[in-house]
Amino acid sequence: MSPTEPSNAPHGNSALVLSARDLAKAFGSNKVLRGIDIDVRRGQVVALIGPSGSGKTTVLRSLNGLEVPDAGTVTFGDADAGTVRGSGAGLTLDFASTVGKREIAALRDRSAMVFQHYNLFPHMTVLKNIIEGPLQVQKRPRAEVVAEAERLLARVGLADKRDAYPFELSGGQQQRVGIVRALALKPQLLLFDEPTSALDPELVGEVLGVIKELADEGWTMVIVTHELAFARQVADEVIFMDGGVVVERGPAAEVLREPREERTKQFVKRLQHDV
Repeated sequence: MSPTEPSNAPHGNSALVLSARDLAKAFGSNKVLRGIDIDVRRGQVVALIGPSGSGKTTVLRSLNGLEVPDAGTVTFGDADAGTVRGSGAGLTLDFASTVGKREIAALRDRSAMVFQHYNLFPHMTVLKNIIEGPLQVQKRPRAEVVAEAERLLARVGLADKRDAYPFELSGGQQQRVGIVRALALKPQLLLFDEPTSALDPELVGEVLGVIKELADEGWTMVIVTHELAFARQVADEVIFMDGGVVVERGPAAEVLREPREERTKQFVKRLQHDV
């Protein structure tokens, strides 16, 4: 098998949650994505690694509809089930055609993003940050949403911060709130964009610990990260990108310890102190 072709192992018997094909995106004359393919199966953790500017975050944002590709398709679940909005239905978006607001909203229904810089609303308490999406977008009962938010906050050790404001929290605490906010939406897919890069070194471990627990519990995730040691611990598949293309992909132990492509070897060697 080619080192750039999607692999089914080790979740080959699991249902396909997401499949993206030939994603392309340009900003002016800068071609950021040049035909990206990615498959994610239920319970799988996929790590996207690569140098700055390689297109990793653009891929992630494309999967969530925060970025609209110029071409390519994104399919969630059983595409034959139609494109009706709602987490239970299948969905295919073909970006070569015009994609409307309804389709983008349906795409966002199926995943939740944890951002590099937290993106919490500064004027809202921790609790209000978490319940805003489930209440306003998903229209779920308030009592149910608040109870779920409080349970999730307790799980990440922040039960006593429910009424605090973001400025009163450390970076690690804010990112844990960001993770809880994503979990509260009950997504099919969790997307993490460099979740530790904005943190002080001593706070990185507390966030990575939460993400590892989620991986151990079987959450389906795509993680953009520069923490190669962490990727080796939690990822089933690692995709190395450079210049808007997939250079190599495969099991984490293979790509990070014995990469086949010369460009991957150079990148991993440069960051070897993290592995």
